[in-house]
Amino acid sequence: MTPTLIWILVALVAIGLYLSWTAGRLDRLHARIDATRAGLDAQLLRRASVAQELATSGVLDPAASIVLYEAAHAARQAEEEQREVAESELSQALRAVFAEPAQVEAVRVAPGGEAAAHELTEAVRRVPMARRFHNDAVGAARRLRQHRKVRWFRLAGHAPFPMAFEMDDEPPAALVDRAA
Repeated sequence: MTPTLIWILVALVAIGLYLSWTAGRLDRLHARIDATRAGLDAQLLRRASVAQELATSGVLDPAASIVLYEAAHAARQAEEEQREVAESELSQALRAVFAEPAQVEAVRVAPGGEAAAHELTEAVRRVPMARRFHNDAVGAARRLRQHRKVRWFRLAGHAPFPMAFEMDDEPPAALVDRAA
């Protein structure tokens, strides 16, 4: 065996190890995307459930209850293709219903309202964080998948290209002021 052949074998093993390491990294990023998406789904479901529960509690005026209930119901029942739009509409409904601090106070003074207001405040505060974590994981995977070595050697396998979750997640000002 000649020294040239040995060096070629060493180089091929090194390239193989590097490609294997990159594929493992990409796999971990895809697993992280799955985990952050599950966390985001849980936070969105929690927010919609709290909003729906508050809408049916009788604490809000009838018009606000209907608006909030319909938006929360639509967000919970939305198909995957329409989920971003439905969640954005729930954010807009929450901002419309809780635009005034007096509305939050009215909820707070009702029996069991303090707990409901706190739970809603926590839910609307956690959704942007969960979305940011998910979109950061998606961005990292996208950047890695755009490298030539990943495309040429098909290191991503058959995994779908990761998509960010874009929605309007701005919380109502009255709830944010209360949380601060």
